[in-house]
Amino acid sequence: MHKHYFQPEAETMPVNEIKKLQEYKLIHQVRYVYENVEYYRNLMDAKGVKPEDITCLADISKLPLLSKADLRDAYPYGMLATDIKNCVRIQSTSGTTGKRVVAFYTQNDVDMWEDCCARAIVAAGGSEDDVVQVAYGYGLFTGGAGLHGGSHKVGCLTLPMSSGNTERQIQFMMDLQSTILCCTPSYAAYIGESLKERGYKPGYNTLKVGIFGAEPWTEEMRHDIQNSLGIKAYDIYGLTETSGPGVAFECECQNGMHINEDHFYAEIIDPDTGEVLPEGSKGELVFTALDKEAFPLIRYRTRDITVLTREKCSCGRTFVRMHKPMGRSDDMMIIRGVNVFPSQIEAVLLNNGYAPNSQIIVDRVNNTDTLDINVEMLPEDFSDTPKVITKKEKQLQSAIKTMLGINPIVHLVAPKTIARSEGKAVRVIDKRKKLGINIKFSRQ
Repeated sequence: MHKHYFQPEAETMPVNEIKKLQEYKLIHQVRYVYENVEYYRNLMDAKGVKPEDITCLADISKLPLLSKADLRDAYPYGMLATDIKNCVRIQSTSGTTGKRVVAFYTQNDVDMWEDCCARAIVAAGGSEDDVVQVAYGYGLFTGGAGLHGGSHKVGCLTLPMSSGNTERQIQFMMDLQSTILCCTPSYAAYIGESLKERGYKPGYNTLKVGIFGAEPWTEEMRHDIQNSLGIKAYDIYGLTETSGPGVAFECECQNGMHINEDHFYAEIIDPDTGEVLPEGSKGELVFTALDKEAFPLIRYRTRDITVLTREKCSCGRTFVRMHKPMGRSDDMMIIRGVNVFPSQIEAVLLNNGYAPNSQIIVDRVNNTDTLDINVEMLPEDFSDTPKVITKKEKQLQSAIKTMLGINPIVHLVAPKTIARSEGKAVRVIDKRKKLGINIKFSRQ
């Protein structure tokens, strides 16, 4: 087992020292934000809290929670905490559910973010000897920029491929002998599928590691990708609002992601009440950026449902670990009164030998929710008779019902008929929203 750290003093800091550092940074950051961000000052004033009320980490619960709605209200400059002349870059969210969130960065912010991504690369076994193929999107999306900068910090040869153009991805992967692939898990699965179609076996490439994030993926999908590419697949976590990927990362133990606690303070709250939950509880993850200068969010609600643990990790890192998100408090579907996460359906498909290329369609017919799941057949099954296909549909339907407690309708469709994604996969179509029905999202 490799025990490599990019910044060992920080990554192996004793927990009591981490807490002291976080407390020191929090007290200073709250004052900095109060003095420099009118929007946040108004929120604090409305809650009757002043910077001097924050004297220890526990006092963080006195502060207001921030949501994406706040960032949209403050768009574009309302959450900026420094003069624009001190900023060197912006990144932005996709804006799929409303106004884009624009995040600003000073040079110090960029350096900190790239350090966090470098930690992730080294934790996955990366070094200056590696060739890192960055197939996350470049541009406003944080994936490409973050891993690109982290790769440079480690000293790797960096291939700034961006997403898409799979033909070229494979050519460069083979010709330049890439050893680390960075992209979304759905695109990694697509590259693996494309390699297989071209007659390549996993041993034909020189890849050893993948660092995948930006969308939810299950353990079953991890094994699927590892087998198709012949690699060890690592998770990375982050969000544009707090900098980008690298807020948390997996080590070689692959047992939860270490949060870079010297830069980010994590809490778990009850998503319905906002109450801070004790360690080990499942709830919504909330982050405070402890030393961001340009866009310093305090108590930002990620909407990701997870659990934090301080159990000792054999990699030697002392940072708290977050479990792989179990879904989101705002993308969980309630179908016929049952809480459903798309990742649950994906797990059933992979456990039953299907690829994760599926589409979930939720609708409402005669005041009753319907759940249809289109699943691609494997090429070798496409020649099955209609009778055999119907039998397989019923078997899969039964397996999903066992997992969810509700009966779906499963449609096995021809290979390649569900649109592939080179970025984030669109897996769910909820037609109830188009009907103007108020769909409640809550925690599992």
